[in-house]
Amino acid sequence: MSGDDAGFHHGFLSTPCICVVLYVKPIDCFTAINGMLLRSLLIAAVSSHRALLTPSLAILSFFSKPRPALLSVEKNPLLHAIFKSTLYRHFCAGENVGEVKTTIKNIKDMGFRGVILTYAREVVVDSWTEQEVGVGALEYKEKDAAKLEKEGAFDEGIQAWRDGVLETASMLGEGDFLALKFTGAGANVTEALAARKPLPTQMQDALDAVCEQAIRRKASILVDAEQQFVQPGIDDVALSLMRTYNREHATVYNTYQAYLKSTPSTLLRHLHLVKDQGFTIGIKLVRGAYMATEPRHLINDTKQQTDDSYDSITKGLLEGRYEDLEHGSSAGFPRVNLFLATHNKQSALNAYQVQQKRSEEGLPLIKVQYGQLLGMADEVSCTLLQLGDKAGQTSPEVYKCLSWGTLGDCISYLLRRAVENRDAVSRTKTEYLAVRKEAWRRLKSALTFGIASR
Repeated sequence: MSGDDAGFHHGFLSTPCICVVLYVKPIDCFTAINGMLLRSLLIAAVSSHRALLTPSLAILSFFSKPRPALLSVEKNPLLHAIFKSTLYRHFCAGENVGEVKTTIKNIKDMGFRGVILTYAREVVVDSWTEQEVGVGALEYKEKDAAKLEKEGAFDEGIQAWRDGVLETASMLGEGDFLALKFTGAGANVTEALAARKPLPTQMQDALDAVCEQAIRRKASILVDAEQQFVQPGIDDVALSLMRTYNREHATVYNTYQAYLKSTPSTLLRHLHLVKDQGFTIGIKLVRGAYMATEPRHLINDTKQQTDDSYDSITKGLLEGRYEDLEHGSSAGFPRVNLFLATHNKQSALNAYQVQQKRSEEGLPLIKVQYGQLLGMADEVSCTLLQLGDKAGQTSPEVYKCLSWGTLGDCISYLLRRAVENRDAVSRTKTEYLAVRKEAWRRLKSALTFGIASR
């Protein structure tokens, strides 16, 4: 997702998000340790000031590439400690199963419905340069072209992707989500997606194993949107998986990016397809994540157009009226499960109000859930959590998206998150002011308590 919508961050083995300190129920409001608050203040200060963010991005980019031991975040103990105690602990879920499960429990204890879990060690080969990306990138050895093309050839990249994804899925609980990035399986898969050709049999088998694991754990799958040169192929695969696994509710969700001019018509085409074929469509709606790399003519001319597109699509799906499809009409309306991955508070509140009004009027409802990146847009998450406290209102299901892996695995993920913040300074400025206000309140409270106890 984009910085405005980047779909999903967190404190490592501690109270997950500072927004809970600021906005949620009193029992939760004062549980975060001072160290976490200070870390949040530091990160928010950097994220909200371009003069600090730009050099920070350059530093992070430098350390995201393989370096000699002295400059390696994995091998240099001092660098490892600095990154681990700041960025990693604020944004990532843990390095192993035990740590991740503790993090997930902490998040759910705060009132979040669940998590979206993704394995940071996923981008194997840059689709444009065909080079390994990041210090945590999986080792990828070029194979003889004839061997890759041979039917049934074993692809180490696909196998590594499968192993990592299945390990991630093993940590999910009922109602959680698993996020999948198809190009993380390597160049062989990326080439098939770009050409809209059938996936290698090994990859299709891996996807079936992942879907079956999700069903056993009563979890769901969010297929990430990617760059447009592979997106039509991703859509094909996602719809094929839905056709198999979404016979009742949605196990598989595809991602639709509202900043693309083509998205409304693409979504309409997919809605017609699932209605005609009788399965449920899972829709994850985001604003968009590839502004810097996509051809500009594919993207809406203004941010307002993207905001309007996002809200219009959301409203149409919630009300069961989208172009020529409508509940009660001859065309009818397909079964829809909707996941709103947004860092825009107004979009989230607009959707909740539409859903609440329809509930009060006894109108048909679709399943809708909300999510934000761990450590980002915490005010949005916690504003949604509070809505269910009001009498007569239903509680929205709110999720946090977590990335897990070693520091080396996560460094490229952290860079992507930082780049997203670069384009969202106005929002992070608001978050910085909120965290600073809370820090000042605590300082005054501590001073007052100290004086009173003398």
